[in-house]
Amino acid sequence: MAAVVVSSFLSRFVPRISTPLVQIALGAALALLPEFSHMQLDPELFMVLFIAPLLYHEAHTIDKPELLKSLNLSLSLAIGLAAFTMLMVGVLLHAVWPMYPLAAALALGAALGPTDAVAVSSIGEDADLSKRQRSILAGESLFNDATGVIGFQFAILTAVTGAFSPVHALGSFLASFIGGIAFGAIMGPVTNWVFETARRLGWESMTTRILMELFLPFLIYLAAQNWLHVSGVLAVVATGLLIRFDHTGVGPNTSKTNIVSTSVWKVLSFGLNGAVFIILGILLPSAIMTSWGDRKVGNPTLLAAIALVSCTVIAVRFVWVAGVLYFATDPGTGKRIPMNKRRLRSAAVMTLGGPKGTITLSLVLTIPYTLASGADFPMRNELIFVAAGVIIVTLLLANFGLPLLAPAKENGPEAPKVEKSIEVLRRTVEELSSRADDSNRLAVQHVITLYNQRIARMKSQIGAYNPQEPQALQLQTLQWERDYMEAELDSIQREEDRASQNAASQGPAGMTAKGARTRNSAASDESGGRNGHEGADGEAHGNAEPGGDRQQEPTYSQESREQAASTILDHITNSLAHLDQGSEFKWHLHIAVRRAQGLARHLIHRLRHVTPKISDNEVFLAGRQIQADLNHHVVEQLYAELGKGRYKTEDLLATIINHQLIESSAEGRTEFGETPKIRESVEEVKSEGYTVELSVIQDMVEAGEISRGQARDLRRNVYVMQVDTDSMV
Repeated sequence: MAAVVVSSFLSRFVPRISTPLVQIALGAALALLPEFSHMQLDPELFMVLFIAPLLYHEAHTIDKPELLKSLNLSLSLAIGLAAFTMLMVGVLLHAVWPMYPLAAALALGAALGPTDAVAVSSIGEDADLSKRQRSILAGESLFNDATGVIGFQFAILTAVTGAFSPVHALGSFLASFIGGIAFGAIMGPVTNWVFETARRLGWESMTTRILMELFLPFLIYLAAQNWLHVSGVLAVVATGLLIRFDHTGVGPNTSKTNIVSTSVWKVLSFGLNGAVFIILGILLPSAIMTSWGDRKVGNPTLLAAIALVSCTVIAVRFVWVAGVLYFATDPGTGKRIPMNKRRLRSAAVMTLGGPKGTITLSLVLTIPYTLASGADFPMRNELIFVAAGVIIVTLLLANFGLPLLAPAKENGPEAPKVEKSIEVLRRTVEELSSRADDSNRLAVQHVITLYNQRIARMKSQIGAYNPQEPQALQLQTLQWERDYMEAELDSIQREEDRASQNAASQGPAGMTAKGARTRNSAASDESGGRNGHEGADGEAHGNAEPGGDRQQEPTYSQESREQAASTILDHITNSLAHLDQGSEFKWHLHIAVRRAQGLARHLIHRLRHVTPKISDNEVFLAGRQIQADLNHHVVEQLYAELGKGRYKTEDLLATIINHQLIESSAEGRTEFGETPKIRESVEEVKSEGYTVELSVIQDMVEAGEISRGQARDLRRNVYVMQVDTDSMV
């Protein structure tokens, strides 16, 4: 499993190489380790643990209407082509190199008949195959295992005993093939009845339902293969095709269970798929090296045998598929469709779309070591070597040839659908932000941040992220801050001018009284610095809430307020100069003019009045008070922008949250992860957000903004997240 996880990451760095080939390479690397160098494969155990659940999942999730349309073509490939491949490979290999007995060569051809369902589904994702092509290839891979297994068994029996009965072989094939399908056709309705009855009686729970469903393919396969002696593979496939209990229930619990079941099967399918190719990679080196070092047959002869068999398999498949397409009729008119370049290309695509895989290798590894007479089985190692070589050739052709014949379209999500999803999230965020109050503000901030992260990920998926948008909002926010601070500084200076005029009109006594008041204010602030600092923190929190109650503000001297306001304005203007590169000179000039005006006013004030030195603590506390007022003003401006359309909702709310978190940090309230009560509040707000999201989806459906299909997909995602939140709560 660790190698499967590693392969999923490596595939991102080598997108031109399909994941199965990456996994085979990892398996080959593992084969170099002593722990894996002597690994043996039990074919029966392999079929039970890996192939049975994978085929069940493939049959259950396949597009059944499309499969029915092309069932005759799929069965033609699964039965006719597999048998014809067995015959042609056996005859040609024996004719060119008589050292390969005919029965042994036929066994190799039978093993090379089935396509690997895992390889077909995995590699098919890297090419642009039509729905019909995918359906035909998937149907073929579901049904052709029985043909290959039964043909292989009879060829080996003939090679071992030297006796062959066509009547017995045909009878056994029909019994196994038809019996497997019949058993699956019975077990499908029985399984539906069992699950639906359990649901009706209230016995179904998420855990029992998923465990029973996971256990089902193993039970069906073992019962068919070991008890009834029919094809377990076809029994599993037939059962999977007829299973429908997951689509008959109605209700939120059933829907949530279906979603979880789908997720579990996806994870299990990916893990088993990867494990199959990892095992194939581990087994291939030993299968190849055993024959490569054997001097009975020269290495060039072995390579020539691989080339001959590979060409035979590919040519036979192309001729058969082209013949099927040649005689195929239009479902609508019933007339035969003439062959053209497009249909020949389709035949080539379906030829390369049938690679061999672990099924083939697991069959040839079961070739016995001895005959009935006690002699060694002829050319056993060479047959395994040739089979391994053909597997590699067909996988490489599928990986590199299919994308050339049917280049894959962009795998990224469709931009219109993602944009609709982003719009749903934006409206959800707007509604959540309107529901924030003092009791849940931190939790709402956290949940809105999570929504904004989802929006950012969706934007990056479609390449819609524009770094200029948040920068434009940041620039506008700084301009609001600058305008506010300039107005604040002007107001402070006007107050100071009025105070100076009043003091001048009252004469020296007024100036003395004013100085005394200033000294008393400064002394009071210095002696009560701690209390004043806490008061400033409390004020910062109060100002952060738009429309909130304002606490009684402590008073500071005009000089301290002016100095603090000038410092804040300088910082804002410097930030503007860095952001607004096109107007950098303008902002630097603005700073210089402001500083010159402030210096001139300060000198004039010092010439007119004699005031005590301003304490740094008083300037700091005055700055905290002004910063709180500034923060309150900016948050109000940001809230006013919501709904105007000038800026993205997620950018506005992210900026609001940043300003509010500054206030929370001042009061030590940002570590909400350490508080169980707030953690619980976060989960409650998440649940509320999902409810809002579902409501927004419904509103958009009714307004015709999204289709019902899009709404279904969006709701499905919300249901998954609801299940996760419910488990946390």
